[in-house]
Amino acid sequence: MDIPEKKLIIAIDGHSSCGKSTVAKDLAKKIGYTYIDSGAMYRVVTLFAMRHNLISEDQVDENKLAHLISEVAISFQYNNEKQRHETYLNGELVEDEIRNMSVSNNVSVIAKIKFVRDKMVAFQRELSKEGGVIMDGRDIGTVVFPNAELKIFMTADVEIRAIRRFKELKEKGEDISLDEIRENVKKRDFIDENRDESPLKKAEDAIVLNNSHLTPAEQLDWIVDQMNKVG
Repeated sequence: MDIPEKKLIIAIDGHSSCGKSTVAKDLAKKIGYTYIDSGAMYRVVTLFAMRHNLISEDQVDENKLAHLISEVAISFQYNNEKQRHETYLNGELVEDEIRNMSVSNNVSVIAKIKFVRDKMVAFQRELSKEGGVIMDGRDIGTVVFPNAELKIFMTADVEIRAIRRFKELKEKGEDISLDEIRENVKKRDFIDENRDESPLKKAEDAIVLNNSHLTPAEQLDWIVDQMNKVG
């Protein structure tokens, strides 16, 4: 696998549960790039808001969140023992907690708030100043890094995404039905695509990767091929 010498910024956007983070993490590890999980940032803010009882029936107390958000400090560390990137809220490891269904069910209503997005985008840009970065999310290629050298828009069939998420949560011991996950995936797609602030959409110069029937290795090879075309 030939990797371009130039340190690129790679923006990966796409629908929920299509494997963006998994591909981005695997690629970063394989080619020695820095991985930034933008989705985890919004999940951390969501967890913070839930702990402060700021979300009720898909409604957020934005005034209180705006007052408290300065208390949110997000950091990432790579755990060599577990071979994974982990997310911290104010120094507390929250990697597993931010991935549960209660956070998943609330993250879209947090992610559409303008002052939350402004804070997260500023942080993301600060982390990426030197290049050699892979970031995944909903608006990376359209808002965070409109000048990224490589933009990828990932998607997969709804049913395939729901089954993947179902297996992932079952392996973690969560008691959840496939129907519930399917509805969560559809709901998140609708909210992400229709929110006022930075809605999910394909950047004009992004390349579509439909991974419904691709293995992880095939996806990595495909992305490296695209890197060499622009690198």
